[in-house]
Formats: sequence, C-alpha cells, structure tokens
Amino acid sequence: MSEIPAFCMSALCIVGGGIGFYKKSSIPSLVAGLLVGMLYLFSGAQIAEGNPKGLQGAFFASALLTLSSAPRIKKGAMPKVLAVTASIMGFYYGRKLY
Repeated sequence: MSEIPAFCMSALCIVGGGIGFYKKSSIPSLVAGLLVGMLYLFSGAQIAEGNPKGLQGAFFASALLTLSSAPRIKKGAMPKVLAVTASIMGFYYGRKLY
C-alpha cells in the first residue's frame, strides 16, 4: 500500500516539470521534475516488490524535493504546496522506514 503515494508523487513531479517547462521554458524545472519523478517511480516499484530500499529512495526523493523547494516558498503558492506536500511525504516515508 505504501507504493501508491510514491506513484502519485511521481506523476505529480513529472507533470509539474512539464508544466514548468511549457509555461516558462524552464529546462531546470523539466530536468528536476523528471529526475525526482523517476526516483519516486523507481522507489514505488521497489516498495511494491517488498524491497526496503524503495522506502529509502522515496524518503530521499521527499527530502530532496523539500530541500530544493524550501528556498522558493516566498515566490508563490506553488512552491508552498510543493514544499508542504514533499514534507508530508518525507514524514510518511520516514515513519514507514524507521
């Protein structure tokens, strides 16, 4: 069951990176969205197989997303939503992991 949030976050990150690229031609947004999305996707697949490394990967992706979005919180609503969502996911996978 804990692979479902990872798959959801994967989709959100990949779509969000694509939207950032479409709206502002931001290549870093596209690359970061794809990389973090793929990390969540890989982690979700590992969790579904019962591999505990998947929990570590999802926790790492959440920490990476939280730390990268924290400096941009004052820029608008979307970075706030991103930081809060990533923090919630980090807390969720941290509880599952430890």
